Amino acid sequence: MKKLFGEHYLIIGIILGVILGVLVGSLYPVLSIKLGFLGTLFLNALKMIVLPLIVVSITLSIMKVGNLGSLGLKTLFYYLITTGIAVFIGIVVVNVIHPGDGGMALTGQMPDIVSAKENISLIDVLLLKFVSPNLFNSAEEFEILPLIVASILFGAAFASLGKENKVIVEVFTILDKAIMKIVRWIMIFTPIGIFSLIADRIGMAGGGGAVIELAMELGKYVLSVVVGLSIHGFIVLPIILLLFAKRNPLEYVQNLSKALLTAFSTASSSATLPLTMEGVIDEAKVTPKVGKFVLPLGATINMDGTALYEAVAVIFIAQSYGIELGMAEMVVVFFTATLAAIGAAGIPEAGLVTMVLVLQAVGLPLEGVGLILAIDWLLDRFRTTVNVWGDCIGAAVIDRFENGDVQKG
Repeated sequence: MKKLFGEHYLIIGIILGVILGVLVGSLYPVLSIKLGFLGTLFLNALKMIVLPLIVVSITLSIMKVGNLGSLGLKTLFYYLITTGIAVFIGIVVVNVIHPGDGGMALTGQMPDIVSAKENISLIDVLLLKFVSPNLFNSAEEFEILPLIVASILFGAAFASLGKENKVIVEVFTILDKAIMKIVRWIMIFTPIGIFSLIADRIGMAGGGGAVIELAMELGKYVLSVVVGLSIHGFIVLPIILLLFAKRNPLEYVQNLSKALLTAFSTASSSATLPLTMEGVIDEAKVTPKVGKFVLPLGATINMDGTALYEAVAVIFIAQSYGIELGMAEMVVVFFTATLAAIGAAGIPEAGLVTMVLVLQAVGLPLEGVGLILAIDWLLDRFRTTVNVWGDCIGAAVIDRFENGDVQKG
């Protein structure tokens, strides 16, 4: 009963944090910016625990599974399929709504984070980032993919030692429990952190009136992204959960409300990972060995929302420049957006970097990013929420196929 009350208290606190954040950011932008340090502290606390959480969780999961094999293949297959579906939805929606018709004047400059990646290639994103020559540098730069690869390799190596790995399994099990204990301590401050993050971002945008004005200026583009994300998040993913995981979507989303609200507030699937794992494993009762492998991997390579958004954004940019993309170019957008999203880091606005690949693939000017830059911070929150929701559903689906009726049958 005490735990139930605590969970309800936290959910209510998070919802109030979101509402107050919007109100304070809209009405008192100067004050909200001054309070922004509280959100930064909360975000830093989450990021502080993410790297040890990933390393320990994946290493321990691989040690207990014994090998990557079936679990890894099923996870990768699920992520590829759902990301592809998301991109297809984005392409259909943006071609139906045509948000870029009529052309637009560039409203912003190409950000440094994009211009610095002007010569990036798909090989850079998908291959060279997998193995790092210096894991400490990767940790410092918050490059998670090489840390996941290293954790899988160490987990497999420890698993191959047989009974000799008993001590290391015990050590990692204790570390895992300690890390989750810290996660629960951080969760206490989630409502305050979410309030500050939302209020600060709206305040920096000039208040609620400025946000609404900006959204209306790019209304059809915003509508295209939100409609596409809504179709994928509210229809496609719940159907997958119902059919393949045999779970009630409404009950499942209730168990993950803290993680989803935090994803919206932080715009970072990696920073949200501690709360995602707590919700999926402790609340939704997904098998720990599955959740601790599928979720960290998903926070890095499963970006349904980002992939859909990139497809919409690229075609919107083409429409704004008056460039007609044919069926061949649409196919190129489909494949490059799907693959580029896999390499997108789970941090705010990472999709802008990998969008360079898609723009290059169909010969569009990189300066077109300036069209969407002003509103990207807002849409980033919607697509991150869908990214995390997709990870959570993936964990339930893989869990059933690994441990449920499908495996038994």
